[in-house]
Amino acid sequence: MTTVAAPPATKKVGLESTETPKRIRITLTSKNLKAVEGVCQELVQRGKMNGLRVRGPVRMPRKILRITTRKSPCGEGTNTWDRFELRIYKRVVDIFATADVVKQVTAYGFDSEVQTEVTISD
Repeated sequence: MTTVAAPPATKKVGLESTETPKRIRITLTSKNLKAVEGVCQELVQRGKMNGLRVRGPVRMPRKILRITTRKSPCGEGTNTWDRFELRIYKRVVDIFATADVVKQVTAYGFDSEVQTEVTISD
């Protein structure tokens, strides 16, 4: 009686599902640069730790919203102006995996200042 050894299990970590991996694009937006960079770093680190293919973070151009107002409330006096601006930072991270795996990767608490948008495409 001869026994045949089974081939070694070749499972990729993170791809246990029978679904085909799709590109999941995570867009992060915030007015706090350190918060966006921290969340990006955490996402990339968790993705690579699970053996996923990660592309990014891609830095999108920042938006600068400017408001110029007069300092004097009544309009009298010298012509002096206040200039205020708000900078909005945006990062894009692509993860190639199934939707279930991305739920596991993104299951940790994001910073409350960072807005996230997840898009799944083929």
